[in-house]
Amino acid sequence: MHYNYEIRSNGYEEILYLYLTMKYEFSKELTNSNDLGRRTKNFIQNNNIPFNGNKVYLIIDGIVVKILDLSKDNLYPSKSYFSDVFTINIILEDNSICEITLREYLQSILLDNYNCEIEVLKAIAILFTTYALKMMREEKKLVYNKFITYKTLNYYQDKLINYKHLINKLNTIINSIDGLYLTYQNEYILPFIHYSNEGKTKTNSLYPYLSSVKSLWDLASPTYLEITNISYDEINNKLKVNINSTSKIEMYKKEDYLTIKLGNKVFNLEEIRQAFNLKSLEIYIISYPTYLKFITIGRGNSYGLSIYGSNEIAKNGGKYYDILKYYYPKTILSKNIKELS
Repeated sequence: MHYNYEIRSNGYEEILYLYLTMKYEFSKELTNSNDLGRRTKNFIQNNNIPFNGNKVYLIIDGIVVKILDLSKDNLYPSKSYFSDVFTINIILEDNSICEITLREYLQSILLDNYNCEIEVLKAIAILFTTYALKMMREEKKLVYNKFITYKTLNYYQDKLINYKHLINKLNTIINSIDGLYLTYQNEYILPFIHYSNEGKTKTNSLYPYLSSVKSLWDLASPTYLEITNISYDEINNKLKVNINSTSKIEMYKKEDYLTIKLGNKVFNLEEIRQAFNLKSLEIYIISYPTYLKFITIGRGNSYGLSIYGSNEIAKNGGKYYDILKYYYPKTILSKNIKELS
């Protein structure tokens, strides 16, 4: 017998990994058959494989050559793409590990931003393809809430009425940038991304590929400015300090980031942002008798790609490579040229 199989669960569906060898006649037929779905179903039935799911990975001599969806409503392209073959391990909120394809990962990320212009979605997909390649090479896993929060496709299927239409649209986008990634000095970069900024992006000495570029479009963003009043009681309880309207508040620069001194404690702005769910790191503070007024400009950390600015570039005819070159001018756009089928 020249085949083997394995049935795995990715947390919300079963997947059949069908291992074949070119010595097996069925394997030879797979390389040029236009009727793979029927042949695969017959193969599963004739060999009494106890699989009732829809997704099948066909692996010949150790190489994934096709991914099939045997359901009537096929959301997966019949052509084999890098995004279908490259798999990711994600550590979920409950610390369980979920194995998914790069395509499923990108679908989830893009569904969270589906109102963006198509060229912006392409740029985002390339950034997170890069992230997946980097983390799987270095850590062999991703964490669900780093840089962007991963949600299962089932979550979106329940939330979005036009889910199927969006998935088909996103598959076309993912196919168009399949295998593209960004590097700086031959290393994968991290996908710094934010919604809007104060009119320019920020640099960070820890990540030399981050450049400060003008993004004046962001000044017109509806999220440009937000004002939050927080009582001294809440501040004291959350930050374990003891301040009031007479306390001195100092902000000063440490290396290339700002810190703030409240009472006798020093905090970086990210700690303040997280503690009070503020929208950005561009923070201004005004003291009042019973509370502090926090004024934030922009939404996010102002590093890397601005979604609002990118949308404006796309509306003016800019392509995904123009967007990436503008916000990541020091990086190189490359393509994985490994043939998978």
